[in-house]
Amino acid sequence: MSISELSLRYGTNPHQTPARVFIEPGQLPIQVLGGAPGYINLLDALNGWQLVRELKRATGLPAATSFKHVSPAGAAVAVPLDETLRRAYFIGEQELSPLAAAYARARGADRVASFGDFVALSDTVDVPTAQVLRREVSDGIIAPGYDPEALAVLAKKHGGKYIILQVDAAYEPPAIERREVFGITFEQRRNDASIGPDILRDRVTADTSLTPDAERDMMVALITLKYTQSNSVGLARDGQMIGIGAGQQSRILCTRLACSKADHWHLRQHPSVLDLPFAEKPPRPERDNAIDLYLGDQPSPDEEAAWLKSFRRLPQRLSAEEKSAWREGLHGVTLGSDGFIPFRDNIDRAAQSGVAYVVQPGHSLRDPDVIAACNEYGMVMAFTGLRLFHH
Repeated sequence: MSISELSLRYGTNPHQTPARVFIEPGQLPIQVLGGAPGYINLLDALNGWQLVRELKRATGLPAATSFKHVSPAGAAVAVPLDETLRRAYFIGEQELSPLAAAYARARGADRVASFGDFVALSDTVDVPTAQVLRREVSDGIIAPGYDPEALAVLAKKHGGKYIILQVDAAYEPPAIERREVFGITFEQRRNDASIGPDILRDRVTADTSLTPDAERDMMVALITLKYTQSNSVGLARDGQMIGIGAGQQSRILCTRLACSKADHWHLRQHPSVLDLPFAEKPPRPERDNAIDLYLGDQPSPDEEAAWLKSFRRLPQRLSAEEKSAWREGLHGVTLGSDGFIPFRDNIDRAAQSGVAYVVQPGHSLRDPDVIAACNEYGMVMAFTGLRLFHH
């Protein structure tokens, strides 16, 4: 049933009442099939839907994103998972449809950050995707449709309170968007910039060769950053984001955060992590947290006590040398930036995380320094001329 207004329990925080979403004129392009969405849920849902819709249009592949607090924790298109990623993402032997593979990749980028995510999917939800999602701690989902069997699976989550939204895939918003801050209305043209292969033509480094996979990953990175709180930098590989640095005040902080997340994603695939002696079937969040502690710095006594309960026996930690050696195996990564890269320190840090391709707006005063740094590392860099700030 189409409606023009939806009342919400509260706004961003519980004390912010009353709250609602509405559209004038016309009908809301979403239907609530399950649960009761909140204010932040809908912000995540509508931003996430735009992201996967654009990824599908740009790549032709089913797309998924895992959203948390109005930024993606992960995003991906449908690329099959190898055995290592199946183990790292806790997929096991389950058969994956293309859409299910996309969501497994989006969720696997940063499993701790994705705890309690809001999922957006570009295609009609099938049973394999619902089965992957059934096991994860998630607040809700938005998609253009649901197979009846898949809807039945999702309707059982959270004791029947899982938020299930169906979006009208044909809906297009007005060209002008508005928001109110402190009683003042802001108005602008919405960010309807199209991102596709044509945007990658201005290649400014000595090496200008891009593989089809690199082009795909550049589009994945740019479209993801288009819906990530700025400043933002993201790293992509094999059709998925593997590290997103969002909402930082300087570009180098974005880069350090994104690269550290990508390093962690890669370390999760180390044989010692895949073979950790977990206790019998610990809950997935406990496994994720235990892996984070295993790969992190020395935990506090309380953290270590909780950590030890996750294992049958005490695992041998990886040394700094072992971690460093494993990180050197990360290659072929694409770095995207929502604003121009102002200093070469971003490139120096990116090189440590296997970045081979860079895509950014360009046109900084220090472009020659940044280009020279890319040439030193043998990277290919494309200028888009398109800033993608999102606030």
